[in-house]
Amino acid sequence: MKELLSGNEAVARGAFEADVKLASAYPGTPSTEIMETIGDKFPSLYAQWSPNEKVAYEVGVGASVGGGRALVTMKHVGLNVAADPYMTHAYTGVNGGFLIVSADDPEMHSSQNEQDNRFFAKFANIPMLEPADSQESKDMVVMGYEISEIFDTPVLFRMTTRISHSKGIVELQEPTEGTNKKYVKDSSKYVMIPSHARARHIVVEERIQKLQNFSEETLLNFVEDNGSKIGIITSGVSYQYAKEVEPNFDYMKLGFTFPLPIKKIEEFVKNHDVVLVVEELEPFIEDQIKVAGIKVEGKKYFGKQGELSPYRVAEGFHKAGIIDAVKIAEIGVEKDMFPRPPVLCPGCPHRGAFMALKKAGIAVAGDIGCYTLGVMEPLNAMDTCVCMGASIGNAIGMEKVQASDKGTVAVIGDSTFFHSGITGILDAVYNNSNVTVMILDNSITAMTGGQQHPSTGKTLMGKDTVKVDIANLVRALGVKRVINVDAYDYDQVLSVIKEEVATKEPSVILTTRPCVLMPARIMDEPFTVDLELCTACSACFKISCPAISASDETNKHDRPKAIIDATICTGCTLCAQVCPPEAIMLKSQFVEA
Repeated sequence: MKELLSGNEAVARGAFEADVKLASAYPGTPSTEIMETIGDKFPSLYAQWSPNEKVAYEVGVGASVGGGRALVTMKHVGLNVAADPYMTHAYTGVNGGFLIVSADDPEMHSSQNEQDNRFFAKFANIPMLEPADSQESKDMVVMGYEISEIFDTPVLFRMTTRISHSKGIVELQEPTEGTNKKYVKDSSKYVMIPSHARARHIVVEERIQKLQNFSEETLLNFVEDNGSKIGIITSGVSYQYAKEVEPNFDYMKLGFTFPLPIKKIEEFVKNHDVVLVVEELEPFIEDQIKVAGIKVEGKKYFGKQGELSPYRVAEGFHKAGIIDAVKIAEIGVEKDMFPRPPVLCPGCPHRGAFMALKKAGIAVAGDIGCYTLGVMEPLNAMDTCVCMGASIGNAIGMEKVQASDKGTVAVIGDSTFFHSGITGILDAVYNNSNVTVMILDNSITAMTGGQQHPSTGKTLMGKDTVKVDIANLVRALGVKRVINVDAYDYDQVLSVIKEEVATKEPSVILTTRPCVLMPARIMDEPFTVDLELCTACSACFKISCPAISASDETNKHDRPKAIIDATICTGCTLCAQVCPPEAIMLKSQFVEA
């Protein structure tokens, strides 16, 4: 049987076919759909959202020690969070097979950095697989578990945005059964006190040599011989781009990319006049080949930044002198699409908070999530954004050096708070920091598409569960001042911010409006603009709502008056609250007038 699947859906299918017993993750683009597919299509496979990637990884380790095959998925920066258990897990090895999916994000479509997580495989000395399409995404998952159990090692499974989200025809197989292993108590293997770790480090070094031999033999690394004197060494989506540009070159296609098959690569290079390495981001493959004393080139033609594409690969081939300019013309010149800057959705409950923060003129330490868009013009109300949970620590540091004479506020969302904000609150209390933390609670993990978290009352598998009360949690951490505000009440939010910033102790402001899109779209009665009353003062334009735009009518100074698109207006009231001439009103009221 065949299905059209994205790479992420194929990974989920692979987990099902491999008889995985447990999957755990924290949502993060471009990896999120793996877990959503498991939860939706494969209910026999236990799956859960964890508060963060570190916990998800540790849950997976427990399942593996217990004898079940485990899958842990995350975006590339999520592996930074999980790096502590990840590095030691390379020492302990596995019982049931263990795969870590790291979904990298070249071009940073939804990420704060462009790190290349292939180096994490080399860092921990564990094997790495890189699929180049949806079929390989499924098949390599199954093979990954076999490798994991044969070599007693976790396996890094590296996806990228294009592989995760592109679709292809996938040949399905029946799931295997009976992969569970018996739990065996073995403290010398799984308890990493120094004496045990020293012995296990020797095992790691011996294992990497066995994996090196496997890399030379496995069919995951193969040569396509087309009789060309030009050879291309590549992997992942870069293989697809290079083949599209010039299918008649010879190719060494790498699917098992750490350790590299150095002997096989050396033989391939000897048989060709010119050999280029085509890979996105860092010269991970190229540098290892050069260290081995083998002559290849790559990054001097393709660069280190951003995604590759057929056009960029063709440009690189042309610079290297192996195709002519006609070939580039055949592919066509890449053109930028019409710019579409990110913006908070119409009715987003975070908008009022950033309007008030900008009005107050205080220093704002920001975080990862929808509310990161508060940095965009015209709101322009955020000063830092580093990583999940960093807003609170940043705010504490800014307050300690008196960065702003008007005060400091940390802004963090509900899911991000559970991910990494709890310890920041604890730090603020413990170190007597005069910071105000705004927890923008929209009752969902919104930016990645509406996933559940500890205060939504639902698990990934749709089961009812405990709703963690954020207000009670921060009080338990020692915060005495916890104030709930209506995110749509602009005056209240502004007043409370000013009051709490002036208070010489840690405080928490908790907003109380759900996401307008998830789990169900909220569409209250829309507003409209009375163009006769509108003075074109532009106050409503400054709230950055996509439902508000310039009309064809102008005032005497030729400034455009506003118009509201009733089809996307959610009726949140913010524009009406900031309109000086009170020209914005409910549509029903305007009709009656």
